[in-house]
Amino acid sequence: MGSSILRFVLGVVAGTVVMFLVIMGIEFAGHMIYPPPPGIDPSNINDVARMMAAAPVGALAFVVLAWVVGAFAGGFVAAKISRTWPRTAAIVTGLVVLAGVVAMIQQVPGHPTWMAILGLILPVPAALLGARLVRPRAMPSL
Repeated sequence: MGSSILRFVLGVVAGTVVMFLVIMGIEFAGHMIYPPPPGIDPSNINDVARMMAAAPVGALAFVVLAWVVGAFAGGFVAAKISRTWPRTAAIVTGLVVLAGVVAMIQQVPGHPTWMAILGLILPVPAALLGARLVRPRAMPSL
């Protein structure tokens, strides 16, 4: 039982790290394709809100894509490491993404409604889909 709990915790931690790296990578790619306007200070909430208001839909879609793919990858890794409770580990990782989405929506004004809705409903199912891919497939009998 102790090793199962340790694998669960390690799975959640590893899944969360992978999730953050994937989100950062996709958001970086989005910034390369849709660079922020010059003079924007990312530590200034008002600047970020102005950037959100002026951002093209593609740039905002990259952010949602980052949340979903990050949750998927994190859920996959969490489930792969946590063999005893793979779905639970994936859900925890998806909930970390969800908490980040909620915090971002609250802190930075100007998120479009569609972005908030997708950010709130997609991370946990994406993490569970990642966990589903970990399940061993039944071998066909010969």
